[in-house]
Amino acid sequence: MFGKKSENKPQGRIDSLIGAGTRVEGSLHFTGGLRIDGEVKGSVQAADGASSSTLVLSEHARIEGGVMVAHLVTNGTVVGPVSVTETLEMQPKARIVGDVEYASIEMHQGAVIDGRLLHSAGKSVELKSPPSA
Repeated sequence: MFGKKSENKPQGRIDSLIGAGTRVEGSLHFTGGLRIDGEVKGSVQAADGASSSTLVLSEHARIEGGVMVAHLVTNGTVVGPVSVTETLEMQPKARIVGDVEYASIEMHQGAVIDGRLLHSAGKSVELKSPPSA
């Protein structure tokens, strides 16, 4: 009913923020929750064993590199492989260019994946870089 939280959606808090207009170059490793409103050129990964990690991408966010987290809620763009061990929620303006490995997925109308979808059934996965051209 009303006010009841979904049991399969991440409920974690956001511990860190990369604000709009901010550009980070290099790999990011985080625990807890991370929200990105800016740009990241490099991989974004939850620290080892962070099964409660949550990454939130606003519609202005852009990541050029691999993503490996437990929970991903995106309305932004990822160019690179994505590995989500728990839940992936793609909102209407979300775009992923690369292969997506997931355990559970929810796609809103308008979301786009330009790559392969690979169901992982919650197993541990390793982030792989795309082959060089």
